Amino acid sequence: MRQTLIAFASGLLFGIGLLISRMVDPSKVLSFLDFAGHWDPSLAFVMGGGVVVAAAGFAIGRRQGSPWVGGAFPMLAHNGITARLIGGAVLFGVGWGLIGLCPGPAFTALPLAPLMLAPFVLAMLVGIWGVRAVTVRPPQPQSVAEPSVAQNSL
Repeated sequence: MRQTLIAFASGLLFGIGLLISRMVDPSKVLSFLDFAGHWDPSLAFVMGGGVVVAAAGFAIGRRQGSPWVGGAFPMLAHNGITARLIGGAVLFGVGWGLIGLCPGPAFTALPLAPLMLAPFVLAMLVGIWGVRAVTVRPPQPQSVAEPSVAQNSL
């Protein structure tokens, strides 16, 4: 329960930050991307603030050794720059540039403009599920406590 409350509070704080910084307003984001017209650098300050907070969190995490809530820090594979990474970044960037929203602000702004944002959020979810459906994942090793499917059918 504690883990759920902390996750909820973190998401709520993130959403409030997006609302205060107006990053849920697509025109604000698109004006950051408009270098030829009226460029608005405020998004760079929001991103910079996020980098500072994340850096502090990583530094605290390294000293702690384990999370305050949960078992262990997840270890991510470091596969370098791959075609899949570049393709995903390009797709994300194109969507962000066309619409002016990425997933966090889109979900945060959904209650504010549901008719305008519902098609975008729906398309985003279909895309996420579609990628998961076609992505080949290596088989996960079974833990010692889990009997295999063959053992369950006996």
